[in-house]
Order: sequence, then structure tokens, then C-alpha cells
Amino acid sequence: MIRIDAETLSERENYKLLTGTVIPRPIALVTTLSENGVLNAAPFSYFNIVTADPPLISVSVQRKRGIRKDTSRHAIARGEFVVHIADESYVEKLNATAASLPPEESEVTLAGLTAVPSERISVPGIAEAKVRLECVLEKAIPLGGTAEAPTVDLLIGRVVRYHLHESIIDERNHVDAAALQPVSRLAGASYAKLGELFEVERPS
Repeated sequence: MIRIDAETLSERENYKLLTGTVIPRPIALVTTLSENGVLNAAPFSYFNIVTADPPLISVSVQRKRGIRKDTSRHAIARGEFVVHIADESYVEKLNATAASLPPEESEVTLAGLTAVPSERISVPGIAEAKVRLECVLEKAIPLGGTAEAPTVDLLIGRVVRYHLHESIIDERNHVDAAALQPVSRLAGASYAKLGELFEVERPS
């Protein structure tokens, strides 16, 4: 085994090792609404489940030179956001939302995605996604860097409404992963499809 002391590495070197080894990572396309009513969208692969009681999910939003990105700023100010699960049907448009735009321009419009009203919150979702999760902000935790200049905002969202396309779910609310066709993030510009499925029984 090659041993590497993480504390001796630069931020970029740690980033390359983390994104190259913690794979595959699910991708959240997050929509937020600015105070001026501009619908913001951005993809994040630092994303996962926190707990099911209550249903909490986490999205880690990196800062730029200590300054919050639009996603964090809007989610914290409004207390709401929508998380969409990335899938093959719209991955090209999802990728387009990663473009750096001024705050008054919408990535949703740029990518040619379709906004759809939410039911429990004021932030619209994206119609193209087979799964969207309406969330209220449970907690925002600044982390990393220093107390004066954190490097990331960890957003904890409480899911208040699920929207699931009829093609991916059965009458028992079981999701068909093959029908969902999720995509995940690897390192660099690489993505992965679902691939071969197999089962291993957990010990009792």
C-alpha cells in the first residue's frame, strides 16, 4: 500500500485523491430562488442521505475564496431548496448548469430545462428529473478553512415532498433503479451509469 500523509498535501492534491477514490458519488441538481426571483440551478456530487427519521439529506457547497455560492446564499436566506436526482435522460443539460453565471441570470434557462412549481415550498423544481425532493433547510453548517473564512457550507435539508415519475416506482413505493437510470460522478469530467447489479445478504 502507498501511504500519503494528507496534511502534507495541497488542497488540490487532496481534492484529486478524494474525488478519485470516493466513487461513484450521487449527483444532486439543486434549485434555489434568489430574493429577486431568479431560479438558480447547480449540480453537486458532495451529496447523500443523513437519516430517515426525519428524512434529512446533505449537500456540501464549496465556497469561492471564502464567499458563499448562490446555492448556499439563497437556500439559507429563503430556507428552502429542491434536490433532483441526476439521471441519463437530462445529464447533458444538468452539466450545463455548472456554468458560472452572474446572479441575475438563470442556469435553468441557459440549460433549456423546464421549471415546474413545487407544492410545499416556494422554490420551483425541474420537470425533466424523474426524482425531485422538496426540502426545507434544517441547518447550514460552515466548515473547513478557519472560523473567519470557512471553505464550505454543509446544507442539511428536510424532505417535505417527494415527486417520483410513475415509470420508476411501484405500488409499494419501491424505486426501480434500472428505470431511474441514475448517473454518478467520478473524477475529472467522468460520469458513470448504474452498471451491473448484484446482491449480498447482510448478516443478521
